[in-house]
Amino acid sequence: MRKWWPLVAVCTGAFMLLVDVTIVMVALPDIAGDLGTSFSALQWVMDVYALVLAALLLGAGSLADLTGRRRIYVAGLGLFALASLACGLAPNIGTLIAARGLQGLGAAAMFATTMALLNTTYRGRDRGVAFGVWGAVNGAAAAAGPIAGGLLTQHFGWRSIFLVNLPISAVAIVLTLAVFQESRNPRARGLDVPGMLTFTAAAAAITYALIRAGEDGWGSGSVLGLLAAGLVALALFVAVELRSDDPMLDLSLFRDRAFTGIMIGAALLTAAAFACLAYVSLWLQTVLGLGAVQVGLVMLPMSVTAFIVASVAGRFLHDASPRLVVGVGLLIIGAGALAQAVLTAGSGWAALVPGLVLVGLGVGVASPSLSAAAMASVPQERGGMAAGAVNTFRQLGFAFGVALLGGVFRTGVEGGLDGRVPDAGSAVDALTSGRAHVLTGQGHGQIVRESFAHGLNVTLVAAGVLGIVAGLIVLVLVRTAARGPVEPEGAAVSR
Repeated sequence: MRKWWPLVAVCTGAFMLLVDVTIVMVALPDIAGDLGTSFSALQWVMDVYALVLAALLLGAGSLADLTGRRRIYVAGLGLFALASLACGLAPNIGTLIAARGLQGLGAAAMFATTMALLNTTYRGRDRGVAFGVWGAVNGAAAAAGPIAGGLLTQHFGWRSIFLVNLPISAVAIVLTLAVFQESRNPRARGLDVPGMLTFTAAAAAITYALIRAGEDGWGSGSVLGLLAAGLVALALFVAVELRSDDPMLDLSLFRDRAFTGIMIGAALLTAAAFACLAYVSLWLQTVLGLGAVQVGLVMLPMSVTAFIVASVAGRFLHDASPRLVVGVGLLIIGAGALAQAVLTAGSGWAALVPGLVLVGLGVGVASPSLSAAAMASVPQERGGMAAGAVNTFRQLGFAFGVALLGGVFRTGVEGGLDGRVPDAGSAVDALTSGRAHVLTGQGHGQIVRESFAHGLNVTLVAAGVLGIVAGLIVLVLVRTAARGPVEPEGAAVSR
């Protein structure tokens, strides 16, 4: 049993950081009610964590190669714990958003080092077992997020979803220091600071533009200015990476259409499957009146289906074409989102279940094959970078998806309210920030149910289109024959 303690230490941190991507979803109405926040601020509570995690993941892996993986993992755990404390004690929404960003920084340091720590600790069959358990824990985190968030929020308040990280982080730190030896990459050359800065600036500006577009419109000066700034930062990132001797992300990998297709698929998978769940949670709690635990249970069929299918599919689809596995999985996700877009004023939570199960099926089929497909499409020495890029694009897709679908949702709700209430703007603000009871108390209950259902249907259709488009892109682009399984070196895995 002693040899598995390093696996326990790594899986504890990975589980905690991945749960925190989704755990906040069911707590949004409580956060809005307590802190009196706006819809765009609620989007940032979810987005800033995923955005920082995506932006710094590859850079954190490079830093770990240089300075020591155990050191960076423990530093990430410590920062994550302190940021969680700040989240739990946040007196206002600005503090909460800033603390969530720090959480994302700690999560990036942790996530970037987990596989490398396992790779340098285990050999042979034990390594396969360790990676298998690590993958299963990642899948379980998706299932546990909504349920854990619901239980904690309903019984102990929304702040508990962050404060619970403190004892878990403490145990993980002590265990990591006790069971891991320090490891580095002796061939690591340098940290791509310009690449990290320009990539972060580009991602943040574009995300902010997407969020503002939902409120100000795509033609507003603020949105156009943010988009322009994001594109300039992106161009600078490309220029920096092309001229760097040791780039954070080797852009020449995108010359391979299979790699490009997998990156697009990874980003749009999370956008189509998960980004809309925050708005589904608002409907379930503020319109249908479900408790936080009940909301977690409604979402459970999707997570459990994904977990079971991923566990089974790994054995039966191991030799199948990544093009078909990932492409068909994305098409199923798109179909599942469309199957949920059937809501009416009289709909209950059960209307979502068939579509949620379909989405879970698609995630379970496509998700396990993404990293393997990416690594198979690049030279072996770039396998670790490809795996890291998949995780980066998945988190980036979630951040962009929350922002983009949030704008679609707000526009859809506004369309359902137009001309039916005296002040449509204030009514939209109330509905999208978890205060549907204000309009219901004014005798507009039917209008609230109809407009919310309309907004969600439009959002779910948009998510469905993203999934289907992603599936078609993968089926068209991913035609390169697999180079065979990659056994990345410890240095490469962390990137």
